[in-house]
This record gives sequence, C-alpha cells and structure tokens, in this order.
Amino acid sequence: MKTLIVHAHPEPQSLNGSLKDLAVTTLEAAGHEVRVSDLHAMGFKAVVDASDYGPHASQPLQVARDSGRAFDAGELTADVRAEQEKLLWADTVIFQFPLWWYSMPAILKGWVDRVFTFHFAYGVGEHSATKYGERFGEGTLMGKRALLSVTIGGPESHYAERGINGPIDDLLFPIQHGILYYTGIEVLAPFVLHGADRLTAEDYPDVAKAWQQRLLTLESTEPIAFRRQNFGDYEIPSMQLKEGLEPEGRTGFGLHVRG
Repeated sequence: MKTLIVHAHPEPQSLNGSLKDLAVTTLEAAGHEVRVSDLHAMGFKAVVDASDYGPHASQPLQVARDSGRAFDAGELTADVRAEQEKLLWADTVIFQFPLWWYSMPAILKGWVDRVFTFHFAYGVGEHSATKYGERFGEGTLMGKRALLSVTIGGPESHYAERGINGPIDDLLFPIQHGILYYTGIEVLAPFVLHGADRLTAEDYPDVAKAWQQRLLTLESTEPIAFRRQNFGDYEIPSMQLKEGLEPEGRTGFGLHVRG
C-alpha cells in the first residue's frame, strides 16, 4: 500500500506530530510505502491567487476556470503539481490535523483550495440531462481511500448526538463527503481523539496502540457507505434524493449514507 500523509500542525512536537510520526513508522514497518506532506515544515502557501496559474491567468481572476486551464496546459506552480502527483501515486491518504473552529486548519484548507483544481479533482466527466459529471463516488481520484485523523480539545460528550457542538460526523461531513468523496475518494470512518488538551504522558501509550490498530487495518476496513451520484439514488439534474430511499427516522447529512 502506498500512503500519503498530509499533516497540518505548526508544532513538530505536538500530539499531531507524534501521531504523524507513528503512522510513518508503523506503516513502513508493515512494508508499506509512505510519503509525507508536512505543510508547515514545507512552508506551503495557503492562499490561492493568480500566481498559481501561470502567465495566462485571466483578469479578473476566475479561480475555477483558470485552475482548469493551467492544469490542462501544465502551467500550475511546481508545489501544486507535486502535491497532485503525490495524490495520484497514493492508494490511501491520511489527513492528520487538529479540529480548529469546527473545521480543518487554514493551511490544510489552502492545500485543498490550491491542489484540488478544476479538471483534476472536479469538473470531469459527462455533463448532460442524465449525468451531472463524475463526482460523489466517481472522478479522477476514484479507487483511492482516505482517513481523517483528528484531535479535538473537548470531551466526547460535547460532540455526541445531543452535544452542544453537534455530532462529530456532522462536523466532518463537509470534509469527508463534500471534499474527499466528491472527488471519488472512498472515506473510512475517522480516527477521532477527544480531550486532546488533557492527555498526559501516561495516556499516550493507549492512544498509540489504538492508532496503530487503525493503521494496520486500513486495507481491510469498509468505507463509509456514501451514496454515489450517478447510480440511481438521485434525481438528475435536481440532485434530490429520490423519494422512499431515506432510512426511517434519518434526516440531514445522514440521508446521504446508505443503509
């Protein structure tokens, strides 16, 4: 298995840094190939601008159109092309980050904004009266798998069904479904570490053991059963879930998971 780890934390000695390092050693010891994009260590540019798209960027800038044209013409900046090549190389992608303000850190969102360009990660496939492009289960990155490894400062009860922060599956839905599955990547259930701010050195061995167990079962773990766009569950072009397919009592984001 070829694994790309995309790591987003500014402190190398942080818990996130330790989990990233443990993932590398665990997977390599099991015979897997591993590459790491440590975004802070790389000084990765997090802001999209015209300089990303070569000498022919439009004025005014049109991010989607310009990113697709630059991708097609081979004019994307070298750092973006390198990350796209890593994605194409990988079988599995692990995203290691802390949950900040209910989402990913800005540098990781910037990585998505710059690397997931038009014609690479989206805007591919047939657009017609019967097919709305290749997305949500199809696309350039189809056949790959991803796992979010997320540290959270608050306790698990705060992120439960009745918790004040909302269910963790809902908070991660925009990333897991709206970014990763949108591009065709199958998404595994996340590895979520609650109460990270209160962890002690004595707690870490149990955390490390649980993380290693997840890592060593990546290939055999079934992905989240998100519904595929073009396989009969949705009306096209309205993209509404067809009547009668919703599981009893399920609403919201959960409608888009089968079973």
